[in-house]
Amino acid sequence: MLSSYTAVIGAFLLSRVATWNTDVHNQIGFMAESFLTSSTTSVLQHILEPEYNGSIGRAAAWADAYAHTDEGRFSYQWHWIDSHDDPPHTCNLSYTHDCSKGGCIVSAIANQTKILQGCVADVKEGILQKGSNTTCSYALKWVSHFLGDIAQPLHASGRAAGGNFVNVTFNNRPTELHAVWDGLLPYADSGVSRFSNLSIDPFFSGLLSRIENDQFYEAPYMWLLCTDPSTPTECATRWAHESNIWTCDYVYRDIDNSTDLARSGYARGAFPIIELQISKSAVRLGAWLNNVVEGSIHYTSEQVEL
Repeated sequence: MLSSYTAVIGAFLLSRVATWNTDVHNQIGFMAESFLTSSTTSVLQHILEPEYNGSIGRAAAWADAYAHTDEGRFSYQWHWIDSHDDPPHTCNLSYTHDCSKGGCIVSAIANQTKILQGCVADVKEGILQKGSNTTCSYALKWVSHFLGDIAQPLHASGRAAGGNFVNVTFNNRPTELHAVWDGLLPYADSGVSRFSNLSIDPFFSGLLSRIENDQFYEAPYMWLLCTDPSTPTECATRWAHESNIWTCDYVYRDIDNSTDLARSGYARGAFPIIELQISKSAVRLGAWLNNVVEGSIHYTSEQVEL
């Protein structure tokens, strides 16, 4: 009986690794590539395995598949941090109290960033070429993935295991709240059933245009106030806290399990949040990698080339 229970729990934990759908991760990576400097792009090409053709967009979804392998099972819990709060009534996230013993998304970003910094040094010294160091390629792929995950509000919430135990209906389909935010909302917002994993899609090109033209209610340069790789825990905790606040401000506040979330107005209200969080993660990923390669930069509204 105990072994059956353990198997069920293990299967649930691995299923929870489903994050932004894989193609959403790809698109965040493609968006981030537009913010990379030429020197950053050149260095990253030596860190990634040749199969990715130097593209963090093509590599950004790797971490989900890896977590479902026997080899990568240890990394499944790195995709989130479980806050001990009660949205929509109270929202609070503490790295010290909420990061599990085996790690969480905040510690994973911090640890893999430090590894990546050493890998960049190896590339610059000619020691590392053509993705020959698996530890380095994994670090880059994890960083590219986790900076996307941390922007998904339910990856910074412990309630109902990040919404996986909240049953809802979306477009007449029974599902879980987590799945709604991972992919169903982006698909509904864009009007497609899936995105490319090879190149940027029009919906995400449109987000880039809005970033460049400062068409979000938050100025994009504000998203870069903490992008110093020398303080990765501080920055990742700040990003997780921002995401966690959305679980009180919207994710759980306006949910009604008796209605179809695609038709009740919930989805329409969530679209601007999805667009904001995806755009934030792409801008931050680009800046983060630039700073890892070129050294930390203090961004101002005039300095940010978007």
